[in-house]
Amino acid sequence: MSTVALPSLAEILDSARVVSLPLAARFRGIEKREALVFEGPEGWTEFSPFVEYADAEAATWLAGAIDFGWRPSPPAVRDRVAVNATMPAVAASEVPRILARYDGCRTVKVKVAEAGQTLAADVARVRAVREAMGPEGRVRVDANGAWNVDEAERAVHALAEFDLEYIEQPCAEIEELAELRERIDYLDIPIAADESVRKAADPLRVARAGAADLLVIKAQPLGGVHAAREIVAQAGLPAVVSSALDTSIGLSMGVALAAALPDLDYDCGLGTASLFTVDVVASPLVARGGMLPLERPRPSSSDLDRVAATDDRREWWLDRLRRCYAALEITRG
Repeated sequence: MSTVALPSLAEILDSARVVSLPLAARFRGIEKREALVFEGPEGWTEFSPFVEYADAEAATWLAGAIDFGWRPSPPAVRDRVAVNATMPAVAASEVPRILARYDGCRTVKVKVAEAGQTLAADVARVRAVREAMGPEGRVRVDANGAWNVDEAERAVHALAEFDLEYIEQPCAEIEELAELRERIDYLDIPIAADESVRKAADPLRVARAGAADLLVIKAQPLGGVHAAREIVAQAGLPAVVSSALDTSIGLSMGVALAAALPDLDYDCGLGTASLFTVDVVASPLVARGGMLPLERPRPSSSDLDRVAATDDRREWWLDRLRRCYAALEITRG
């Protein structure tokens, strides 16, 4: 599949702004989400690989940001996308407070298997979500590959009473996912693959191995909307478009992807702007009636000033941008 030509580094740097967004609850071990945003001919775009990711992996995120900023998005087949609420690994007592930040979401993704926490804490959290959502709500859990097969099987049995829609990345390795899928087949709880797609040298291997029932697809880590859409087409599995705790700008990239998929059977994980206490635009891309519109946020200078990162973090991100840009130049010859 063709890719957009690289703009010059100077073009990117000309509008580049580094932001730091406070979170309403600790998520993935962080209390602030940093990102670098910049403007291309198609609009604002985002480069925001997590800080622990090496440059080789982060460069693919930059390719995704450039794709969104310099290449028109595929034609949309829908103008709104249903999204889930995301529940961090908080105490069960905190569940109502977090859910109150989401408007009208019928589905909740619950983070489980957090380092230092217990399965009992996971069970209590998921129970609190199920009680809040009622029998008609949809509940899915995400372990981010933290369990081995035995731990995952034990956890699935402990959580099965809550009528799970699916379990996302229970184990890290594709072979483990395949084994777990066989062990719990009788429970009829689907397995979704996330890291086994976006962090894999071959994002289609998990589908070919029959190790997952559906794929969680994130545009930026997969090289952009067009590349991610092609992966979905080739995989032949249902897809859930999700975010990586993006700003509203990055979320609009995910919405553009979700809006362009021929089939969209699951609510998407694009409601995470509700976890921020402030965003890059005055009107963040948050769910209304459980839906996000197909739109492209345009931040003002004052919007970006309000959430500007400190000078040292700004320099850290700009250095990272330059390194990843150089890596892309080498990759593309």
